[in-house]
Amino acid sequence: MTLPIKLLLVATLILSIIIPFGYYLIGEKNKKRYKKAIGTNVFFFFGALVIGGIMLFGGDSVLAAETASAASNATGFGYLAAALSTGLSCVGGGIAVASAASAALGAISEDPSALGKSLIFVGLAEGVCLYGLIISFMIIGKL
Repeated sequence: MTLPIKLLLVATLILSIIIPFGYYLIGEKNKKRYKKAIGTNVFFFFGALVIGGIMLFGGDSVLAAETASAASNATGFGYLAAALSTGLSCVGGGIAVASAASAALGAISEDPSALGKSLIFVGLAEGVCLYGLIISFMIIGKL
């Protein structure tokens, strides 16, 4: 990977953070600016995604890529699957814990005897994250 491509990727990632939120840092709250900021963020995000995809499948040596292409792609997709299973299950578990914990706090404040029941529901929501982590360990074990 050449230096200009690396710099382009870093600039794209930095601009995808600075440009959309820069409007709020200076205090402008116009709806047109907000839509423009979201559009710019989406453009730079998918631009970085395309550049990352090109770098994922592009290689420095054509001969080395031909010999180990299938193995490296399978390994890469395996790691991607493990990361997605952990990440998405933790996002889902976080959403579930957020709603279950706030409801549990409300129930405990009205009736302190509901503590045991409410902790069970919060624990079940946290279990989703653990299941995703176990699946990712199983995927990595197969690699």
